Parts: sequence; structure tokens; C-alpha cells
Amino acid sequence: MSTPLLVRDADEVLLGFTTALRAAGVAVTQDRTRTYLDAVALVGIADRDATRTAGRATLCATPEDVERHDRVFDEWFGRDNTAPTLRPRGAQPRTGVGLLPDDQGDGAGADPDDDPVRAAASAAEVLRHRDVATLDATERALLAGMFASLRVRLPRRATARRTPRRRGDVDASRTLRASLRRMGEPDRIRYRRRATRNRRVVLLVDVSGSMSGYADALLRLAHRISAASGSAAGEVEVFTLGTRLTRITRPLRLRDPDRALAAAGEVVPDWSGGTRLGETLQAFLDRHGQRGMARGAAVVVFSDGWERGEPRLLGEQVARLHRLAHTVVWVNPHRGKDGYAPVQQGIVAVLPHVDHFLAGHSLATFAELTEVLADA
Repeated sequence: MSTPLLVRDADEVLLGFTTALRAAGVAVTQDRTRTYLDAVALVGIADRDATRTAGRATLCATPEDVERHDRVFDEWFGRDNTAPTLRPRGAQPRTGVGLLPDDQGDGAGADPDDDPVRAAASAAEVLRHRDVATLDATERALLAGMFASLRVRLPRRATARRTPRRRGDVDASRTLRASLRRMGEPDRIRYRRRATRNRRVVLLVDVSGSMSGYADALLRLAHRISAASGSAAGEVEVFTLGTRLTRITRPLRLRDPDRALAAAGEVVPDWSGGTRLGETLQAFLDRHGQRGMARGAAVVVFSDGWERGEPRLLGEQVARLHRLAHTVVWVNPHRGKDGYAPVQQGIVAVLPHVDHFLAGHSLATFAELTEVLADA
């Protein structure tokens, strides 16, 4: 029962190492990170030398990179040669233990030195559940590397076309043609089923002042979901909402998340400004949604619902969106916090017209969202 959890946690610790390596000046891209995780999974993380060799082979491009890699490796995993410790010695700034809040760092009586692998994995697990708006710069950098661990599956929908399958409805035409080719001798029965394709996903991210603490993490999540569509254009569309509507689908298609977010930042003119959700949603529906982008799509709105405009207009536009879309998911960063109650006028106006109302303040809640999205 615990094996999948251990594998997942080990990946998160390794992702933290790649983030530290990137901070040391090595150009660690997402594809190199993925290759590194696959390589360590093959050789086994308990083999220290093999883990080091896997990192050199997959993460380094120059002799200077190898030198930086070994230095960061010793700091991150420890310097003894018996097994990877997955926790650096000393008070280095990018350590797994450093991720633990002060009030949780001692654990419930457990000595982290007894099992440093579990200590670092537990630190990563704590970070997964932390409110992203409360993280410092170092923790944000570590969390950024952990986004690669999110499992994203785009929702699927059936098409009108039917294709041959081993099971399904009997394909009388193909069965008869096969029999005729055998001069009327009976042949095996052919079957067919409806083909499926990815359902379009539309992400609307509120970047107003009240959402400024979550904007970076939400756009990284949007980039991760966009990457799930591969090279297929139009399957994932991303817009920002604030005082105006901005389409950022193209910049978020850059493979490197940091470059993608920087490119998106250059085209969004209203970061941390006011909020006119009703008007911007109306602009989205008039320019894009009504013409087909939202029809049958899974639409996710990331917003706390603080509306400076008219709540009635916001409610009308979300109701209009709900009539067009297959599913409307509203993600509120405050939804999962203690004491939260959906009493804001904007939230009260939209709740009757959404299919799912989810939390969205931590990596763990983002993982829950991806599961809901996959089943949409």
C-alpha cells in the first residue's frame, strides 16, 4: 500500500534537487528533469553512485555543469558514500528540512536522522499542502520544480466516428465483407466503437490584486495543463481576467515553464489591478466562447470572486457560460481554508451556475483539480 506513496515522494525530493541545481546555474529543462526521474527509477535511488551518474548523464551538458552537479549533489544528498541520504548536511538554504515550518520541523517525536529519506519526503509532502501565498522565495522555487509531478490527463469525449475495436458494437458491414472475401465462408465477427478525442479545456485565471499571491502558481498549473495537450493546437486555451481579458495561450506553449511565465507576463497589462469579472467574462463569451471555444468545453475559472463590478452581471455571464460549456469548475484559493464561507457577493452569484466548487491554494489541491478535470 505504501509503495506508490514512496515513489511519488522520492520524485518530489529529486525534483527539489533539480531545482537546486537550476539555482546553481545548470540549465535544467523539463525534458531533462523527466529523463532524470526515469533514469533514477531504473537504477534505483538506493544506489548512490548510479543516482549521481544518472544526474551527470541526463542533467549536464558541459564539464562545468558536471562540477556544479557534483557539488549540489553532495550538498543535497549528503557526502557519505553509503547510500543517498536525500538531505543535505549543514544549514544550507535549499534543504528538505528547511521546507518544514518551525512548528512542524520536529515532527511527532520522530528523529529525522533515523531515516533521512523519509524526512526529506515528509518535508516535500508538507510543502505540497502549504498555502502557496505564504511561501518565501526559496520555497516557491522548490514548489515550482514539484509541478512536474502533477499527473494531468485531459478529459475525453466521444466523437460521431466509429472505429474498429476488439470489443463494442457488432460491425455488420465489415463482418459481411470479410465473409464475402472468403467466398461466403463465416469469418470472425468484427466490432466497432465510437472514437474519442480530447475535450477542449479553457482556463480563465484571475490576476487581480486579491489573487496576486496565487497568480504565479496558477499560471504554472495552467502551463502544466497546456503541456498535457502536446503539440495539438486549440485543446487548451488560457486567458487572464482582471480589468480586461488577455489571451496567453501562445506564450504558455513554450516548453520551459519559467520562459513561458515570463512571456505571459509581457502580454498581460493588468497584473494586480482591479477586478471586473462580469465584464471580462462577457468579453470572453462575446469574442471567443459564443463562437465555439466554450461549446462543449471543460471551463475552469480561478478566482476568489471578489468583484468590484455588478455581481448580477457576473452571475448572468457565468449562467451563460454554463449553458455553453460541458462543465464549469470554479477554483477559489480560499475554499479550503478554515473558517471560509462563500458569502462574497460574487461567489454567491456564481455558485448556482457551476458544476464544481474547489479549493486551489496548494499543490495538493491542484492535484485534486486535475483529477476532477480528467473526469469532466
